[in-house]
Amino acid sequence: MQEQVGETIVWRRIDIPGHEVATIVPTDDGWRLDGVAVLVESGRPCRIEYDIRCDARWLTQRCVIRGHVGERPVSLDVERSATGVWSVGGTEARALEGCDDIDLGFSPSTNLLPIRRLALSIGAQATVRAAWIRFPELTAEVLVQSYTRTGADRYVYESAEGAFRRELQVDTFGCVLDYPGLWRAEATAPPPGSDT
Repeated sequence: MQEQVGETIVWRRIDIPGHEVATIVPTDDGWRLDGVAVLVESGRPCRIEYDIRCDARWLTQRCVIRGHVGERPVSLDVERSATGVWSVGGTEARALEGCDDIDLGFSPSTNLLPIRRLALSIGAQATVRAAWIRFPELTAEVLVQSYTRTGADRYVYESAEGAFRRELQVDTFGCVLDYPGLWRAEATAPPPGSDT
């Protein structure tokens, strides 16, 4: 990946009405990815904000989610300790053991985390365990995923033992530009306050 100071990106949801905007910026000890998704889910208006902190290797440290699904307020705090112990709402979540990444089920933003962390060469493949946040339930479970880099800007993403498969187009930073059938980027820019 080309080294950059981060990015701001806007996606349009394709299968249901919705948009999302996310900003990725470096921090003193890693990266911050925050954004907001505005969606219609089963006829209900949804507004979900998230704030994800990663270390310098793009390993997830914390994810805070706040918002509304219809009239119902929702919130979720997920943390991963330096030793890899996950907790959800302050309670240890042993089921998430071995996960390196958070994966938000309502967002294309978190594909960036394993893409950056793995830094695969073209033709290489890797399998990862992600703490997958289901939407709209906002429950956490393990999702085994594989990424195969097929070109400079292409990855084949698979989960559910290959039952779900998409070829993702990404930009030079690693953000998804095209997630067939689900998301398409409408605009990208350097993050606010950057000099690029």
